[in-house]
Amino acid sequence: MKFEDFNFKPELASAINKAGFREPSPIQQEAIPLVLEGHDLIGQAHTGTGKTAAFALPILNNLDLNKGVEALVIAPTRELAVQVSDEIFRFGKELGIKSATVYGGTPYNRQIEHVKNANVVVATPGRLIDLLNSKKIKLNPSVVVLDEADEMLDMGFLDDIKEILSIIGDEHQTLLFSATMSKEIKALANKILKEPKSVSITKSEVTNSHISQEFYVVNENEKDDALIRLIDFYNPNKSIIFCRMRREVDRLSTFLNAQGYTCKGLHGDMSQREREITIKEFKKDNLEILIATDVAARGLDVNDVSHVFNYHIPFDSQSYVHRIGRTGRAGKDGMAISIVTPGEFRALQKIQKSVGSAIEAKAVPRISDVESKKSVEIVELITDTEVLNGAVDLVEYLKGEFDIGTIAYKLASIVLGQNEVKGRDKIGKSEEEIAKLATQSKNDRGGDRRGRGRRNGGRRNDRRRGGGDRGRSERSGGGRRRESRKRDR
Repeated sequence: MKFEDFNFKPELASAINKAGFREPSPIQQEAIPLVLEGHDLIGQAHTGTGKTAAFALPILNNLDLNKGVEALVIAPTRELAVQVSDEIFRFGKELGIKSATVYGGTPYNRQIEHVKNANVVVATPGRLIDLLNSKKIKLNPSVVVLDEADEMLDMGFLDDIKEILSIIGDEHQTLLFSATMSKEIKALANKILKEPKSVSITKSEVTNSHISQEFYVVNENEKDDALIRLIDFYNPNKSIIFCRMRREVDRLSTFLNAQGYTCKGLHGDMSQREREITIKEFKKDNLEILIATDVAARGLDVNDVSHVFNYHIPFDSQSYVHRIGRTGRAGKDGMAISIVTPGEFRALQKIQKSVGSAIEAKAVPRISDVESKKSVEIVELITDTEVLNGAVDLVEYLKGEFDIGTIAYKLASIVLGQNEVKGRDKIGKSEEEIAKLATQSKNDRGGDRRGRGRRNGGRRNDRRRGGGDRGRSERSGGGRRRESRKRDR
């Protein structure tokens, strides 16, 4: 299927073509016709599957520019709101469509003026409900989109969403997109949607087929060395490193800058202006590496990220998919690399089972592996480099001082010196050791199941003790996740 098959307006078709879009993704193929026909829609799809274009393109095609704000998109984070707004601007520019982005941390008056002149408003729930309740803006859209609905519920926005919808009324087409379909999401959909159609991306389609996925097993004290070795080996054009906590982002940013890499951190404790400046620098190639918490996984839209590194694996498969969805975008190939400890190995196996795609186990490259790869890259660079007039003059001058072989050796030494591989030779587990770890993990699970099957008389007490420990652990972990979300919001 081609985008031409949707019969979009010529201006919209032109913008799609200029953006380099040729074939719609699965979510786009299924959702766009339904949205064009005016149906309410439940779309289950992860970040990176082309979901934004799946609702933005048909909405832009159907807009009447004489009716003021016709479309409202509600997104959980400022980053995602900005991303959606950028997409709408890119595709709607030739149609003359104007958009306004509404989120906290910026002056009210400027946003209010933008809303008055807009056809599409993209907003976070908190700032939007402030503007609506204070009657500083009035909206009567013909289409409303709830983007990343599960994330909005996790961040505590359910009551805000209900209040927003009660203020703007129910005479509109409603589109709800969510990566997961919990009971709360289904209850919300039943309440606000009218005879909705459903589109769901299957497990096999959750992770982008353009993304190669690998993992490396190292001890906790080897993670920094492993990260540098992998960066040196893969030599990414532009990469994102994901950490769980703000302090990890700050520490790793300081460490990598000291090693000569150009990088900055991105997390929720930064001001909105600081975050916007950092993202802008990353998009303009002023930074090689962005180090971020999961706040960036949902809202960062950069099409040329070649590698994503998980310095620590995320808490769940949904976050994993969101993270690696930052690479392999717009039809380009990408690579997702996870650095895990033996203690995290079972959690990685659960993620792999949940996403339904292969994550290949590999050993961290040795120094000789990196040197060999760099030699190949140097040969390719020499082959592809045009000889400049100044270079000819320089070599002729050097030939007066040295023979041609000495010149070549010295120039090669200069290049190799600039690409010196540092650190210990062997880092982390070998592929054989990782295979043994996988077998041990499988046997441990089997032993646990057999042990539970044999317990009878003392089963209740065992379960009570084990359940209590698990309950404390899960509550503690949940608290950390809620704290992280609160900070990053």
